[in-house]
Amino acid sequence: MVVLRAIMTFPITDRTKLKRLPKRGHFDRETVYGILDEGFICHIGFVVDGHPVVIPTGYARVDDKLYIHGSQASRMLRTLAGGIDACVTVTLLDGLVLARSAFHHSMNYRSVVVFGQAMLVEDPEEKMSALVALSEQIIRGRWNDVREPTDLEMKLTTVLSLTLEEASAKIRTGPPLDDEEDYSLPMWAGVIPLKLAAGEPVNDPRLPDGVPVPDYASNYKRPTS
Repeated sequence: MVVLRAIMTFPITDRTKLKRLPKRGHFDRETVYGILDEGFICHIGFVVDGHPVVIPTGYARVDDKLYIHGSQASRMLRTLAGGIDACVTVTLLDGLVLARSAFHHSMNYRSVVVFGQAMLVEDPEEKMSALVALSEQIIRGRWNDVREPTDLEMKLTTVLSLTLEEASAKIRTGPPLDDEEDYSLPMWAGVIPLKLAAGEPVNDPRLPDGVPVPDYASNYKRPTS
């Protein structure tokens, strides 16, 4: 049972321990992975030439690894491939929390913070699998309909992996938390739920006549955790 818990949860470290509102912290892999799988964009923080940098980029999770990719010319990828410490964050916004006082306004959200060092993916099979996963993270089923990368395109693409060993989630849900004396104030308070919604697909102007919109585009939905 102790071994199982160690596998199913992330260790609480000095970097992942929540200093403020620790009750909102979650260290189980199911919660962390669910948030990562629902997200689109991560923000990667690192230090280059003595200066902090934060870059948004797409990502994908496969088992206990995060994958990111980009051009060989990318300064971020070249820097991260050197094995420096990095911090990766993902945030999903679920609602605007309107309190009776300006002080207690908030947002409902689910977020993940990951610490670690990225490694260059050099194995051709793992690299291709990572690119498939990155495509599927955006829209499931698309990879099977497109031309696969050529050898040249593969050479021009850098893929990095970051093992998920040090991570935590922080989640806020529920109504506003006002001061007790403010609950009788005569103004509306509550939550405005927010969610990502897809619009109608727009055809490429150069799309040949007769090519139908695939179901995964016309009925696009994100996985939810």
